[in-house]
Amino acid sequence: MGRIEKSIEIKAPPDKVWEMLAFDRFPEWTETFGERVEYTSEVHTPKDRYRVGATAQGIPEKQGDDYCRFEITESLENEKISYRAWEETFFGTLSMFTTYSLEPLGTATKVTYELESELPFGIFGKFLEKLFARRWAEKMIWKALENLKSVLER
Repeated sequence: MGRIEKSIEIKAPPDKVWEMLAFDRFPEWTETFGERVEYTSEVHTPKDRYRVGATAQGIPEKQGDDYCRFEITESLENEKISYRAWEETFFGTLSMFTTYSLEPLGTATKVTYELESELPFGIFGKFLEKLFARRWAEKMIWKALENLKSVLER
């Protein structure tokens, strides 16, 4: 899919936005990773949820659906978090690299979501991407950012 970037301004300080970027908080504002997300690495303190190397997996809503797995690759508290997500499918591995950047704006925060991914289906994947995957991804990203904003501005 290449690279997609979307930003939104949220009326909340960076530390409050940061709290929502822990994997186990994803189901509160995004619909793409299952009904819950559980850590698969050791989490002894709240900060362990954001450390480089922390891993988790999305638990699907229906038995038999694919699990999405996550691993944090970069973490700067209240500023930036990056992770790799992947899902084994019948056709191969779908890999995504996501970064959330937080920029303080007085009492608000500008949240920038960057996604880089590639469909695993070779030339067919390129066709699917052009046909609908990129538009679908952009719509899901924007919906997640709007949900995050809604949750934090309540």
